[in-house]
Amino acid sequence: MNKTNKKYALFAYNGETLCFVHALLNALDMKEKGYDVKLIVEGTATKQVKELSDPAKPFANLYGKVLKESLVDGVCRACAAKTGSLKSAQSQGIRLLDDMSNHPGFARYLKEGFEIITF
Repeated sequence: MNKTNKKYALFAYNGETLCFVHALLNALDMKEKGYDVKLIVEGTATKQVKELSDPAKPFANLYGKVLKESLVDGVCRACAAKTGSLKSAQSQGIRLLDDMSNHPGFARYLKEGFEIITF
């Protein structure tokens, strides 16, 4: 593994399963390659927090691996409430992000030296 001091905040907005899976795959791949990476689940992607917590769903194992690796920095509080996944996020112990009018803002991550990538 190459060690790097590059930091990336991956903001997943798209709720389509295959799009969300690419955010999960990239988070794992980047961590494996030595990047400091955080996944922030936003927009309609918040519904995947509830969907993929069901072990019978396709890609649930991939989602579980990302959680186990502590790559999910948090879930948008407002969007999780809107998509019906707020309680699921809380029961999974995922931090609710709400520093920008109940949504996670980019500013905090930029201040911490993260480059932002959106999905």
